[in-house]
Formats: sequence, C-alpha cells, structure tokens
Amino acid sequence: MRWDAQRVDAGAVEDAAGDGALLPVGAVTRTFDTPEFRGMTFFEVHARSALNSVPAASAVPFRWTVNPYRGCSHACRYCFARKTHEYLELDSGADFDSKVVVKVNVADVLARELRRPSWRGEHVALGTNTDPYQRVEGRYGLTRQVLERLRDARNPFSILTKSALVLRDLDVLRSAAEVTDVSVALSVGFVDRELWRTVEPGTPPPSRRLEAVAALREAGIPCGVLMAPVLPWLSDSPAQLGATVAAVAEAGADYVTPLALHLRPGAREWYLRWLAEAHPDLVPRYREMYAAGSYAPRDYTARINAQVRELAARHGVGRRVTTTWRTGHERAARHERAALPRTPPAQQLPLL
Repeated sequence: MRWDAQRVDAGAVEDAAGDGALLPVGAVTRTFDTPEFRGMTFFEVHARSALNSVPAASAVPFRWTVNPYRGCSHACRYCFARKTHEYLELDSGADFDSKVVVKVNVADVLARELRRPSWRGEHVALGTNTDPYQRVEGRYGLTRQVLERLRDARNPFSILTKSALVLRDLDVLRSAAEVTDVSVALSVGFVDRELWRTVEPGTPPPSRRLEAVAALREAGIPCGVLMAPVLPWLSDSPAQLGATVAAVAEAGADYVTPLALHLRPGAREWYLRWLAEAHPDLVPRYREMYAAGSYAPRDYTARINAQVRELAARHGVGRRVTTTWRTGHERAARHERAALPRTPPAQQLPLL
C-alpha cells in the first residue's frame, strides 16, 4: 500500500520528507484477539503532524481539526469519510470499517504544535472525519490524551461523536471547561432501533447516545445533538422526526441541528450497495434525488430544517434547565453545573 515503505523494518526516519509517503514513520500491524475487535486490523503509525487545516472554501465554522484515527469501526453505511481510505490504497467499503490507522504519537505532536509561537489558539474540532471515540479508543486512549493537551494549552475545542465513551473523559472535559471553551455534540440522526441496527451497526444505540447527552448536560458541559443524517424515505417522516426531536428534548440537549444525508464518492457506492440489499425499491428514488451531486436538493433540505425547527420549538429544545432523562448508570454525586453559557459557543453548529 502507499505507506508500505514507512514500516519500522524499512528503516524510515522521522524527517524523511518528499518521498511520496503519507506518514513519516512506519506502520506496525496489530490485531487484538477479543470479540469486539474480531476481523479488524490496526496500523500503528507515527504522524508527522496533528493539526489539520480546513480548506478556506469549507462551510464549517472552524479552521482546525485533529483526527487520532483513520477508518472507523462504527461502520456507518453513509460515512462521508470513506473516500479518504482510498488514498492509503485501501477500499472505502469493508477496509474502511475493518482497517484502522492509529496515530500513536498524535498527542505529543499536538503538544509541540500548540507551543509554536505561530499558533494563535484557534478552535480545534475533533470528530470531523472519523469518530474519535470509536471502540479502539478504549484501548489506546489517544483522544483522551489529545483533550489533555488542549486543556493544558487552554485551547478551545469541540467534539462530535456517536459514542457514549466520551463520558469516560468527563473529568478532563470539566477541568478543560474551567479554563477554555468546551462543547460536545452527539450525532443522533434517528431513534428507530431497527434502522440503527442495519445502517449504523458498530455504534451504540441512539438511546445510549442520548443518555450521554443528559450526563454531559448534568455535568455542566454544553452539549447538543447533530441530527445527522436524516435519511430520505427511511427516517424523514413527520412521525420519525417528531420522535427523534422529542427524545432530544427529553435528554436536555442545548440544541438540535438536522443535516440531510449527503453521498460523496466512496460513501455513495457503499451506501447504495447496502440500499439495494435492504431497500431495493428505494434505489431509483435515491439515484434521482442525488443525480445532480452529493447533496440532497435544496427544497428537501429546507423542508427538513423547517420541520425540525418547528418541532424543537414545540418540545422546548434548549430551554430545559434540568433533564428528566434516565441516564441508566449511577453516579456517586450529582455534579454542580458549571457557570457556562447556555447557548453554544461561536464555533458550534447553528442553533435550531
């Protein structure tokens, strides 16, 4: 593969630049003989950099990201990041789900970059490519290390994840929130458990993610829900949208932001392949809807946004001071709410 020459036994050195390789030091192949990692391969690499700049043309409200992993065991059929695996000469389908690149030195590299005189302390986003709390994070703990480095530098950051594993790092989030702006968003596109099992097979169930929202809010950490993706003809009926927004409100989320499914190359082929097996009658509709490009038509997006906005207002999303959601786990003591703004910080996704 493209970074094969970077294996440790190939004698690569850290500052070997201009050789066409993606990463400067090699990949050590590792597998774990445990049920949750069966069939998966992890490539431990040493990254040359940690901070990734976002293209100026991008619509996202931040300029810098950190991604400890490439590839993701969550195996979401629609994941837009799938195409990036092809750069490693891996496929964007099964390889993306089962062959994960682990940047074992990412926290140390980040700490060095945050100390540079040229670094201006700009907002850093985690979870914009692959999930920083996918299952293997429980073994490597790289995301936790990244958060610690950001906290120590008093650098603002946000997290987007589909995993309740974020609660493991509640202590770091609370200490970071005392010195800088911190926020979390959980991705919950729908609450239909049958749909979840087929389209997001490696993720915790939506209810568990909403429990995480409730726990984060109880701890005083600003937390909202990215209602993404809304799947045409699968999760976009008025009843389905209403059930999801009602659950988001019950969890006490600060906001809910819907995003309609977009199908970039790499994700498009994998998603449509799944759709042909699970819902073959929908394939012609999808091909027509996405004939002009990767994004759903504007009128469809506008309709979904308006419906969710109305539902959010009706259910009081963002207005609840305390949550009634049952978090499903005991805590030794209830955390006092930190004196943080009730609205998302400027870098957060728009409030609906």
